[in-house]
This record gives sequence, C-alpha cells and structure tokens, in this order.
Amino acid sequence: MGIVTSVAAMIGLALALAALPPQTSDRHMAPLEQYLMADRQGEIALARSAAPLSISGNADVLVLGQRGFDSAAKGTNGFACLVQRSWSANIDDVDFWNPKLRSPICFNPPAARSYMPQTFKRTELVLAGRSKEEMFASLAIAVDRGELPAIEPNAMGYMMSKHGFLSSRDGPWRPHLMIFAPLIDPAIWGAHLAGSPVIAFTDKQSRVSVLLIPVGHWSDGTLAPEHRP
Repeated sequence: MGIVTSVAAMIGLALALAALPPQTSDRHMAPLEQYLMADRQGEIALARSAAPLSISGNADVLVLGQRGFDSAAKGTNGFACLVQRSWSANIDDVDFWNPKLRSPICFNPPAARSYMPQTFKRTELVLAGRSKEEMFASLAIAVDRGELPAIEPNAMGYMMSKHGFLSSRDGPWRPHLMIFAPLIDPAIWGAHLAGSPVIAFTDKQSRVSVLLIPVGHWSDGTLAPEHRP
C-alpha cells in the first residue's frame, strides 16, 4: 500500500470512529458490525502503524472478520500485527465492550507464538456469544489446562500508532512497548514508583503480567506530545 493510500485509509478510519454510536454499556456487547472495519485495506494499514515500517512492513497482518481474525498478508520476519478490539482489556475496564476501541499492536515472534493465541481465544469466545465473565472463566481454564501456550521469555509488542483509539479516557494514549510475562509482582520492575517511567498491570484471569514502557515518538518517527498523568 502506498503512502497516499495509507494516509487516506487513516483519515477514513478517523471519520468512521467519529460516526460510531456512543459507548455501549460495560455489561453488554454491541452488535458485531460495530466492531468490524468495512475497509479491509484500512485495517491492514492501521495494524501496520503499530510499529515502525522496518518491522511491520515485513510482518504477518491479520484482520477481524465475522468468524475471528483472518490472515490478510504474509510476512517474513516472524512478527504479527493486528488491531485489537475492546475485549482485549482487563475484566474491570469500563471500555471492555466499547465498539470504538481500535488498538493496533505488532507482536514479536515470541509474543506471536505465546500471547497472540490468547487474543484469538478471547475473540472466539466473544463471537460465540459468551458474556465477559464467561469469557474470562473459559480463558483461565484454557490457560490452566495448557490449551493455550505459556508466555515465552522476551515476548513483547509494539503499540506506537498515533491512529489508534485505546480508551474513551485517553484516545491514542501514548506510544509504548509492552512486555508480557507470567504473573509476577510488578514491583520487581519498579513500576509506579515516584520518577519511574514503568507502568505495569496484571491480568489474573489470563495469568499474564504486562509491563508498559512509554517511548517518545510514534511509529512514523514524529515526536509524541508530552504526557502528564
């Protein structure tokens, strides 16, 4: 996809997000059509915008359809990029069913093998009509039974897109890297201490701890605005 086409796709995405209905209740899923993107090429471009083109340009790309995530482009570097929807959030997130959410992410090879399957499983359960509580219960059982892989060492994701919509509170938020690990105490990373740039959270249902490291520029190289908590 050329630069002009990609920019046009991003503008189309912004208009589409603005046209979506207000945030749905945090207790119920909106109609599936509200979570899907009609412009397949726009979704591919949005997924690739999660990481610098030197990475995402050679990555696998997946897009969300009626039956889950499908392959849209084959890569050569082992990375995989997609646009997460709202059900990738934690169980208590107020935006869990918000159809406006679009969270582009590019997984490195260890994360593509060991964390991305959780994204697929969540999506499978949601599309099967499971409630939020049922989805998380089934996810936890699948992890504990070994039906989903354990998180590999060095698993990480790039979330550096300026075109995403990560929450109703912060919009695209800020460019950052995500490191995935088995459940651990975030204190060992120095997370949330005074002066520390490290942000972390635990997803007990998924048995995953996530470390967020903000960076100073977006995937296209432009500087990100200063963020104040």
